[in-house]
Amino acid sequence: MKYMVLLCDGMADTPNENLNGKTPMECANKPIIDMLASKSEVGMCKTVADGLKPGSDVANLSVMGYDPKVCYTGRSPLEAASIGIDLKDTDVTLRCNIVTLSGEETYEDKTMVDYCSGDISTKEAEQIIKTVEEKLGNDIYKFYSGVSYRHCLVVSNGTTDLGEMTPPHDISGRVIGDYLSKSPNAKPLIELMKKSYDILKDHPVNIERRKKGLNTADSIWLWGEGTKPAIENFKDKNGVSGCVVSAVDLLKGIGKCAGMLTPEVEGATGYLDTNFEGKANAGIKAFKDGCDLVYFHFEAPDECGHRGEALNKVKSIEYIENRALKPILNYLDNCGDDYRILIMPDHPTPLDIKTHSSQPVPYMIYDSRKSQNGVSSFTEKDASATEIFVEHGPDMMKKLLERQ
Repeated sequence: MKYMVLLCDGMADTPNENLNGKTPMECANKPIIDMLASKSEVGMCKTVADGLKPGSDVANLSVMGYDPKVCYTGRSPLEAASIGIDLKDTDVTLRCNIVTLSGEETYEDKTMVDYCSGDISTKEAEQIIKTVEEKLGNDIYKFYSGVSYRHCLVVSNGTTDLGEMTPPHDISGRVIGDYLSKSPNAKPLIELMKKSYDILKDHPVNIERRKKGLNTADSIWLWGEGTKPAIENFKDKNGVSGCVVSAVDLLKGIGKCAGMLTPEVEGATGYLDTNFEGKANAGIKAFKDGCDLVYFHFEAPDECGHRGEALNKVKSIEYIENRALKPILNYLDNCGDDYRILIMPDHPTPLDIKTHSSQPVPYMIYDSRKSQNGVSSFTEKDASATEIFVEHGPDMMKKLLERQ
């Protein structure tokens, strides 16, 4: 038996006026997904438990079968694990975005223009973070480069008692002063952010990006604090071997902490320009090499939601189906083994609010051995209409593996 998860990050949404009152899932041309849904168990799942923030960290841990209330120690430590940072028990890590801010003289008066610096390339970002490390790094603070705009700061003997360190994608277009933590413990970190602006505003990378009309990487933005994670080995927990195929350090970090394979895919970016085919091929290779379960994670719908790009969010769903699911399904249909497929988002990222919400998400489980009475179209509305509801998100993995 082979198991596959197609995790479409942030795909769920609410009706949007730019889509004639429909959601991206309702607008997307996805005949393969809808065909599977017509033969699947379809329902809704609560992936974000009460009291937890609706981040991709919490939600994906939940879908993978881990209870965040038990094992979650913060987002950044998971990303640090992906980068290969050997954390001490006394280390605190933070996600270090590089962002575009407006030009007001006082830092607090600046506006969050772009939480991802125009989806800056990893090559350019490495130069930015190298400079930040040279100027601001020391025995206490150590900066590590990641992918695109996503990087990491490790604080030696740090604290997670930092007040509200707001994710930058939550405040797009807003003046940042009201979203800087007022906690005394966070003051040194806020100072690092302020100093980084002076260091980066005339950085050679930014000079070239201005010439090209691109958003610049003006400042670091610190958030997502946490300590060394402790996640149970996936195979020991579930009895099957696993692989995570993703472009983002967060998901690869969860995979590495869980003892799963985490192949590198050239050209995987986490946006519409990602290497969909390469990710599909990496997962197929894992299956061929004997892996029991492959968790395919596609970030593009989430990114489009954060940017308010309605048509691109529709397009991202269609790309996932045509360029990834189609070849994966072709392999599974011809591999000679039975298989089960789980397709779902981790959380909604509604276009209207440009950030995550905690609302339940639609799911479908397809089994090649049997056909069920599913729904005609895999959408939020049709999934809700089945009245099948999974209250505890971590139970989804048990359902997929038929352990519940």
